[in-house]
Amino acid sequence: METSGAAEEAAEGREYRTAELAEAAGITVRTLRFYRERKLLPAPRREGRIAWYDEHHLARLRTIAAMLERGHTLGGIAELLAAFDKGRDVGELLGLESEMAGRGPEFPGWSQETPVRLSPEALADYFTGEVTPENLAAALDLGYVAVDGDEVVHVSRRLLDASSALVDQGVPLATVLSAAREVRAHVEALAALFTDLVTAHVRPEAGELGATIEQLRPVAGGVVEAELSMAMDRRLRAGIAAWLEERARNA
Repeated sequence: METSGAAEEAAEGREYRTAELAEAAGITVRTLRFYRERKLLPAPRREGRIAWYDEHHLARLRTIAAMLERGHTLGGIAELLAAFDKGRDVGELLGLESEMAGRGPEFPGWSQETPVRLSPEALADYFTGEVTPENLAAALDLGYVAVDGDEVVHVSRRLLDASSALVDQGVPLATVLSAAREVRAHVEALAALFTDLVTAHVRPEAGELGATIEQLRPVAGGVVEAELSMAMDRRLRAGIAAWLEERARNA
């Protein structure tokens, strides 16, 4: 009896002729050929005059169907898929984390972010009408997302949810990504300041680095959160005062 793991492996290695792939995807052979002519599909493997497709082609066809159902045009889908195909691999995005993990428990990473795996259409659902080739390219360049086979991996559940919440409140995704680039520059400066402070004065014993990081992580987070909350209070008070003054002048 074939185990589930063996079945998955067999499915992963399955190949389809043109008619078989069209049937599996629920489309006509003519539509499949049209998609191929529009370069919406990667080239199949050729064996003489026979074109062989695999599970990645089937996943791509399902993505195209899902995006069409969401109102995307074929031209827009082609541009999105081109940006998707040019995206950097998830191994590059998470390479540092893997490298640190490989050094053993005495070298833990600082970040505790949880990556999120999404299909391209699921990513589009997070940001309805906002997943354009330009925004996808910006997110890829920022390192917010990377490509893993037929999926997109967002580097942080918290950042994904925060970005989605801002878009839901009416902030364009392009503006969110532009602001994210500025935030990145500021937090890099904060991280440099904090690490310089710690490395100049904290000297953990051999084998204690992990424990030291666990102690310092909430300290750094608490300082940033406290300062940000007080800065927001100052900004809001100043903004409200200016608004009240303008309203009084116009009354």
